[in-house]
Amino acid sequence: MSSATSYALGGVALALIVLIVFLAFRWGRDEPDVRNDGYGSVRDPGVQAVLQPDGVVVLGKPGTPKTIDVYEDPLCPACGALERVYGQELAQQLDEGELAVRYHYVNFLDPKSSSKDYSTRAVAAGECVAGAGDGPVYAKFHELLFASKQPKEGGDDLSNEQLSGLAREAGAPEPVVQCVASGAKVADAKVHAKAAMDDLNARLDGRAATPSVFDGANKVDVNNEEWVVELTR
Repeated sequence: MSSATSYALGGVALALIVLIVFLAFRWGRDEPDVRNDGYGSVRDPGVQAVLQPDGVVVLGKPGTPKTIDVYEDPLCPACGALERVYGQELAQQLDEGELAVRYHYVNFLDPKSSSKDYSTRAVAAGECVAGAGDGPVYAKFHELLFASKQPKEGGDDLSNEQLSGLAREAGAPEPVVQCVASGAKVADAKVHAKAAMDDLNARLDGRAATPSVFDGANKVDVNNEEWVVELTR
């Protein structure tokens, strides 16, 4: 091999290395730094989880002055990013009674799961956990579902037995674990997810997308890294 060829190949290799480093740097910056890292999940037992008849889950302390609405699909990667980045910051505001959250769950990503019904089954699992009323347990389950153990869109998802394992890991009592494992709330979850989707479409003029966060009628810009702080001012 000539020296000219060696130099040319070396130049190509160097260019590839620079490109890989650049892309890794850019990809690493796509998701903002975790806010309030180290706080963890909700810890105050005064935080309650309330499962409403329409499947909406309200998480917070009674009498909290501001309640926001969050629309999510359990398989949505951006919803997972929202939990990873802002979940701990929200947890502190929930513990301090500054914010409460109404979670509305949709299931439009069912077809993107290997089981073709993962989102619905995950929504059903959340209803089982929320029905017990324990705020810290529900918050931990939500963190596991959306961040730590969220399946990849288009990849293998979690069985009901695996979802029940997440409920157990979050601290749910055995009847709740069995509710998840049996899929007891799947039929209800289908109805509730459709209602949530209809509601979200109405709010967004037929352009539903998750995650969507609302402060009253106003859509919150979650690309603004200070959005949680600004909601509590």
